[in-house]
Amino acid sequence: MKSPGPKPLEAHLQETAKILSEALPYMRRFAGQTMVIKYGGHAMGDEALAHQFARDVVLIKQVGIHPIVVHGGGPQIGAMLERLKIKSEFVDGLRVTDQATVEIVEMVLAGSINKQIVTAINGAGGTGIGLSGKDGRLIEARKLRRSVRDPGSNIEKLLDLGFVGEPVRVNPEILRTMQNSNLIPVVAPIGIGENGETYNINADTSAGAIAAAVGASKLLMLTDVAGVLNKDKHLIPTLTAKESLMLMGDGTISGGMIPKVETCLDAVRGGVAAAHILDGRIPHVLLLELFTPHGVGTMIERTP
Repeated sequence: MKSPGPKPLEAHLQETAKILSEALPYMRRFAGQTMVIKYGGHAMGDEALAHQFARDVVLIKQVGIHPIVVHGGGPQIGAMLERLKIKSEFVDGLRVTDQATVEIVEMVLAGSINKQIVTAINGAGGTGIGLSGKDGRLIEARKLRRSVRDPGSNIEKLLDLGFVGEPVRVNPEILRTMQNSNLIPVVAPIGIGENGETYNINADTSAGAIAAAVGASKLLMLTDVAGVLNKDKHLIPTLTAKESLMLMGDGTISGGMIPKVETCLDAVRGGVAAAHILDGRIPHVLLLELFTPHGVGTMIERTP
């Protein structure tokens, strides 16, 4: 007579125990390392995913990894500008940011969004602390300069994007101080200029610069896509920096994926061991990428 299999509850508990056991080697491997997580996209706008994200970040901290969260907030900024009837335009995907707009950007990013994430982390049992790039001059920035070529005259002209900036220097000491504590830093991508100006900086760019400055082992970028896809639209699990450049050259990597891959390449050139492009819409995507054998996104490594 065939012996009965485990009951549903028992089978579920056994599967849970198996998953925890398989995760142990990865937890041991990454213990003591710093990882920068760029948080944005759909994952930040979905309440259930936001709750899961906060719990996962607290778990990552609990097992001895030092997470640094850098967040975006484009849709929330757009909604507030519309609410206040402040017109905003985009050039090459970048929001033109005048004085009135940058005040709203700082209010939304360093205020409401930052504190929502901190509150979620605290509610999940962690100790989140909110920062902007202006705190301790964490992100020193300069005006971002972009040029465009006029199709008629073929003359290149400089675009004025207002208070849109790019990192010049990241001062990591404030973040390193938190590594040896139970604090989880949550950083809004606002930079400070040489004369105290406020600059709106792309969150991906900020996360990459911070990852390089603190010597992070990984940059984990949550997006609204599965990762880098090949020409057949299949996920590419791993890429070297050299392979990434080749895929950008032949058009396989195109459109909005280009700046994300470029951010990853800048990070690995700056000393980060690996950068990951992940689909933030997948529940517990951070845990799946870090603590399972196969991962779920695209990992870009330094070229040997």
